[in-house]
Parts: sequence; C-alpha cells; structure tokens
Amino acid sequence: MSTVETVRFKLRDSVDPAEFAVLDRKMESDYMAVRDGFVSREVTRSDEGEYLVIVHWASPEQADATMGAFFGAPETQGFLASVDPSTVQSGRYISVPRP
Repeated sequence: MSTVETVRFKLRDSVDPAEFAVLDRKMESDYMAVRDGFVSREVTRSDEGEYLVIVHWASPEQADATMGAFFGAPETQGFLASVDPSTVQSGRYISVPRP
C-alpha cells in the first residue's frame, strides 16, 4: 500500500529562501531519492512562508526506515538547521484504493 507523508514548517528567520532551496534540493538528491521505497517528493510554499512537503513512498515500512535515520544523517543537517522546529507539523496517509 502506497504511503504519503506531509510536513509543514517555516524557516528560521535568518534563512534566505533561495539558499534553503539549494539545501533542500541537495538533501533530496543525496538522501531522500536514494532511499528504498522513495517514489516522489513535492515542495510548495505559501505566501506567508509556510512550506508543505509531500513525499510518496512505496510502503509505510520504507517511509519509517528513512525517517528513522533522517535526523542523524549527515546529508540532512543543512536542511534541518534551516527549519524552525517549533513550526513543524507532520502527517501520514495511506492511498485509498479506487475502483
């Protein structure tokens, strides 16, 4: 069953969105995209500066494995340092079978 994860957050006040975009792309290519079960990732931003990231995984187990190692991975540290942790909200959804 396909799994969709969402993460909403804002950047720390000192972070330039253009610089964050570079860190975000690098983290995705160097960490997320090479993980087992990764399908796709979309990054959006509201006019108020809130980001919404949507990640598709082949299975919840593969999503768990990646996210379990995410905070300790060297490839994610620049990304994590840019995010205001007090604004982070995440969710997980399972694809609904359609007839």
